[in-house]
Amino acid sequence: MSRNSPVLKIILAFAAIYVIWGTTYLGIRVAIDTMPPFLMAAARFIVAGLAMFIFMRLRGQPIPRRLHWRSAFIVGGFLLVGGNGFVTWAEQEVPTGIAALIVATVPLWMTVFDWSLFNGPRPTWRISFGVILGLAGIALLIGPKLLDGTGDVSLAHWTIMILAPLLWSIGSLLSRKAEMPENTFMSTSIEMLAGGLLLLLIGLFTGESSQLAVADISARSWAAFLYLIIFGSIIAFTAYIWLLQNVQATRVGTYSYVNPIIAVFLGWVILGEPLSARMLAAAAVIVLAVMLIIRQRGSAQQEEDDTAALPVQPVTAAQPNE
Repeated sequence: MSRNSPVLKIILAFAAIYVIWGTTYLGIRVAIDTMPPFLMAAARFIVAGLAMFIFMRLRGQPIPRRLHWRSAFIVGGFLLVGGNGFVTWAEQEVPTGIAALIVATVPLWMTVFDWSLFNGPRPTWRISFGVILGLAGIALLIGPKLLDGTGDVSLAHWTIMILAPLLWSIGSLLSRKAEMPENTFMSTSIEMLAGGLLLLLIGLFTGESSQLAVADISARSWAAFLYLIIFGSIIAFTAYIWLLQNVQATRVGTYSYVNPIIAVFLGWVILGEPLSARMLAAAAVIVLAVMLIIRQRGSAQQEEDDTAALPVQPVTAAQPNE
């Protein structure tokens, strides 16, 4: 790409985080058709993290110190195990569109936890309204079938799915003060490696190794797995980091309410997932809530001249699925 086309670079980078991250929910679902979820996620992040680590070392980045690795295991545990790993496991039963909508509530939970656990600013009435609206959207999305046990998704899968954005939000907030390498890409690579190793341990502990038969993995699952590594974890994340360095952070954060729209559409068209009136209404409520929160945070950042970026997602994180 020409160095003299910054507008084109911005357009392509936004297209990457909008479209690619919106498709990763579908990619996860296809990959775990014939791959155990935790082991699939582990392999995905170990391969992506190792590739980025080697690349950064070849570019002269120093080897991270022991303190950096400790932080990587803590932050990576929340982000990639509690966030992405939980989403991957839950998608065994939770439809991809619904998973994307629940993950879209990350800005909501970050607002709540930043204030309640990390001594952040007290939410304004507009942000508080956005939080309440988002919770209402989640309740509408899940519906009464969770309580009476008549739905197609078990209570365990709903619980894990709802916990994913909560743990991702806490990990994102912890990452702000974590001792990590100065280079963002090196930091991300060791977080991926640490999170991948933790996911590997969980997969082995839960007996997924007995479910893994390499010969039985379908071509579709292999293709989705490679797509998640190359496009979801490396290309889109690189675009995300570049955007944070060149565009206002709150504009970059708009992916939070674009991704679920793409995920819902793809789940409906490709996987035949149901698209009910209640789900569409819940999607509208959740997207509106996230939009209110992000825009209000953007106004506050501008007034205070605060240029701090939104937390990096793997992925991430971007969102828990990346």
